[in-house]
Amino acid sequence: MAATSLIDLIRRLLLREPAPLPAAPPIPVTPISTATENDRACPPPITPLPDQAAPLARPRLAGAQALALIRSFEGCARRRRDGRYEAYPDPGTGGAPWTIGWGATGSDVRPGTVWTAAQCDARLERDVARHALDVERALGDAPTTQAQFDALVSFHYNTGAIGRATLTRKHASGDYAGAQAEFARWNKAGGKLLRGLVRRREEEAALYASGIPAGGTINNPC
Repeated sequence: MAATSLIDLIRRLLLREPAPLPAAPPIPVTPISTATENDRACPPPITPLPDQAAPLARPRLAGAQALALIRSFEGCARRRRDGRYEAYPDPGTGGAPWTIGWGATGSDVRPGTVWTAAQCDARLERDVARHALDVERALGDAPTTQAQFDALVSFHYNTGAIGRATLTRKHASGDYAGAQAEFARWNKAGGKLLRGLVRRREEEAALYASGIPAGGTINNPC
C-alpha cells in the first residue's frame, strides 16, 4: 500500500506542468546610424531669417536719410499763432505752386489753406511714399544703393522730374559720376537761381555719391 502511494506521487510530480518563468526585462537597443562621417561633420543648411537676408541692390522704400534731407530743406513753414500752418506761394514764382507743411503742393493746396501739424506730417509720409514709387518705376531694374535711392527721392520730391531728367538716364546706364554731376543743373525756380536749391542739390549729390561703391559697380543680388 505504501509502495503504491509512493509510485503514484512520483508519477504526479513528473506529469505536472512547470510554472512559467517571469518575463525578462527588455534590453535597450541603440539604433545604428546610417550617416557617414562626412554627414555628421556637415549639418544641413539653416534657412536664414528675414533680417539675415542679403540687402536688395535696388531698394523699394525711401530711407531715413531721404526724410531727413527733405525735412531739412522743406521745413514746416508759416506756422500761425494757433499752432496750425498756412499755405504760402512758391519763392521762385511768387504764386503757384502754393505750398504747405513739409513742401506739400497739389490741387488741395491754395491761398488760404490751413493744416494742423498732424496733417502736415501725415501728408509728408504719403507724399514721400508716392515719390519713392515714382523713382522705383523710373529706375526699372537699374541697380541702386539705398543712399542713391534716398538722394533721388529727395530730388524728385522737390523737382518732380525723375521721369524726364538726364540724371535718371545716366544712373540707369551705370554712369554714376555723370548722374552725380547732373544734380547741380537743377538749381533754379521760375528761371531764377536760388541759393537754397544750390545747397539742396549739393547735399543730394553728396548723399548720392556716398552710395557709389569703390569699384563703381553695383552688383545685383544672387
